[in-house]
Amino acid sequence: MNPMKPLVFVGSSRDDLRTFPAEARRAAGFELGFVQQGLEPSDWKPMNNVGTGVQEIRIHVLGEWRVLYVTKFAKAVFILHAFRKKTQKTRKEDITLARDRYRQIGEQI
Repeated sequence: MNPMKPLVFVGSSRDDLRTFPAEARRAAGFELGFVQQGLEPSDWKPMNNVGTGVQEIRIHVLGEWRVLYVTKFAKAVFILHAFRKKTQKTRKEDITLARDRYRQIGEQI
C-alpha cells in the first residue's frame, strides 16, 4: 500500500471546503482520503485546462460541489480550490483561481 500523502490546502481552499454542508464536507473528506492513499475518488474528471495532472472530485450531496486537486508532486496532495457548482459549465473565475494556485505551488516546489 502507498504511504499516505499529506493534504496541503492552497489559498482559501480549506476555508472554502469548510463552507460545504456537513454531508458534502464528509463526502469530500472520504474522497480526499482515497486520493491520499493513491486511489481514485469515486467520481472525478481531469481538469487539464487548469494544469497538467489536475483533477476534480465531483460531489452530488445537497447540491453540486467540486474539489480541484493535484497529486503529481511527490510530497503532497495539493487542494487548489473547493466550490459549489451552480451551472453545467465550471465558471471561468473558478478555473482562473485554480490555475493561479497551481502556478503558486509550481513555484514553491
